[in-house]
Amino acid sequence: MPNARDLPRDRPDVWSWHAPGPTGVSTLDLSLHVEPLVLGWNRALSRVEEPTVDSVRLIEPPLEVISVKVVPPSVPVRSFTFPEPAPLDFPAQADSTVPASPKGIAGWTAKRDAAATRPASSTRIKPPGDVIKLADRLQYLLQPSLESLLAQRSLEFPLRPFAYQMEGVAFLYPRHAAILADEMGLGKTMQAITAIRLLLRCGEVRSVALICPKPLVSNWQREFSLWAPEIPVLAIEGDQAQRRWQWRLPTIPVKIANYELLHRDREVFESRDASGRAEVRFDLVVLDESQRIKNRSSVTHQAACAISRRRSWALTGTPVENTPEDLVAIFEFLLPGLLSSGMKPRRMGRAVRDYVLRRTQDQVLADLPPKLVRDAEVELTPEQQTSYRLAEDEGVLRLTELGESAAIQHVFELVLRLKQICNFDSATGASSKLERLVADLDEVAASGRKALVFSQWVETLQRLARHLACFGPLEYHGRVPAHRREPILRQFRDDPRCHVLLMSYAAGGLGLNLQCASYVFLFDRWWNPAVEDQAIHRAHRIGADGPVTVTRFLAVGTIEERINRILEEKRELFETIFPDAAHSCRLGLSGEELFGLFDLKFPGGPINKAA
Repeated sequence: MPNARDLPRDRPDVWSWHAPGPTGVSTLDLSLHVEPLVLGWNRALSRVEEPTVDSVRLIEPPLEVISVKVVPPSVPVRSFTFPEPAPLDFPAQADSTVPASPKGIAGWTAKRDAAATRPASSTRIKPPGDVIKLADRLQYLLQPSLESLLAQRSLEFPLRPFAYQMEGVAFLYPRHAAILADEMGLGKTMQAITAIRLLLRCGEVRSVALICPKPLVSNWQREFSLWAPEIPVLAIEGDQAQRRWQWRLPTIPVKIANYELLHRDREVFESRDASGRAEVRFDLVVLDESQRIKNRSSVTHQAACAISRRRSWALTGTPVENTPEDLVAIFEFLLPGLLSSGMKPRRMGRAVRDYVLRRTQDQVLADLPPKLVRDAEVELTPEQQTSYRLAEDEGVLRLTELGESAAIQHVFELVLRLKQICNFDSATGASSKLERLVADLDEVAASGRKALVFSQWVETLQRLARHLACFGPLEYHGRVPAHRREPILRQFRDDPRCHVLLMSYAAGGLGLNLQCASYVFLFDRWWNPAVEDQAIHRAHRIGADGPVTVTRFLAVGTIEERINRILEEKRELFETIFPDAAHSCRLGLSGEELFGLFDLKFPGGPINKAA
């Protein structure tokens, strides 16, 4: 800033400025000299040591080997040897045939190849898969062969059993839950009776209840008298008070009852004593034709499950008729909880593998006469075609008008109506099937043979009887009284003038031996192929003298042809569950399949399965 004294006094508004002198600069040395101070590990690491190496020669001493001989300890062993089984006392082979019996294998011809029919020399009783304890498994493994047990108990047989039947007895004997599911005609009755006989003689069981369809009660009594004549057997019958007394009889080891009485006497099985135990108990309950309890909601199924028992067996040639639920229901009686609804078929098959024994005729009987199956395709007569088209058009029109309200029973009514027209024209009585049947029966009668003719309608059988009078027809169906049925079968077997037996699927499809028939005609088709197989096996079974020819009538271009395509598919499920079986069945006709027979859309809603 200018100094005041430098300003001119006469010019106070003028200022002057002089630059200051140069700034003084001083230099300061700020460099530092640092010397590291090495202490401790740092100092040690900085030192470099020269290693001293000394060489020492190692002299290895010779190795010494010591050999020790290990002697196995002495284990005490107790061995058991069983003598060879004594030959069973079979009757000598004869040239004549044994009189036929209504069920089982009593109708075998006694003249057979001994080498093919001799039982295995050693049929072992294998422990079931559910036996856990070692002692229990050894109990079965150390037992002598089945042949030895039978010989020791002095059990005689009227005929020599087949080897596979001995295996069936060995399968049933140790099991508390089992299904003998052999194909029809392989002698499930004989195997069950022999297993029961052996259990009774060995003291394993003391009381047995055998439940079967009503027409088979007398058959079981006959078979017990043949295969186990020493065992007292009682058929439950009479009024309610008498039946209640019979159920409680302690001196009769085997009691036989039909499924209808089982339902009526349910309170007998549900009654309890003061300690809460069932008053009527059995060591073994056997259900013959166990598909009768396939409906778990039925009173028959509930009554069977109400019986107090230690062992449960089931005999059936068709453990699965329509759906896997059939098998679930049977196992609810045998072993509750093993199966459940909704299980996959393959998983179900693995679960029941140890409890089910299934053999087919083709598997075990190499010498069984062949079965020739042929489909006789026939064209409807002009009268039948007119009636058929009219009935189908009216029926489809009605279903279409019903729309969403159309139900399964409406479709069934139409299907049954059309199937009846395929048999006979309702107006004129014309029938192309009858014409074909008469032509075939002419040859049957000329050769001195016999034939079975099956239909699902009694009216059809009665109409056939009038048209086939020249062949000496006999009728066997639900309208024939029970006391007349056995004489009818006897007359058919023995009377050479009777060439035809007209049978319904329901009455003649189970439990009968008719090996005298060489021909089987299915006049109309059933919903389920298993039922048809049962009917065919009335003739094609052990004891058949020659080939059995099966003719299945099929009206071309009708509802029968459409149903046949579905029936062929129904055999897949059974094969999935029982892969070793030769015959199978699939699901029953679904709602979509039924409506699809007439190219109609299924409206939905609950479905009642076809039988």
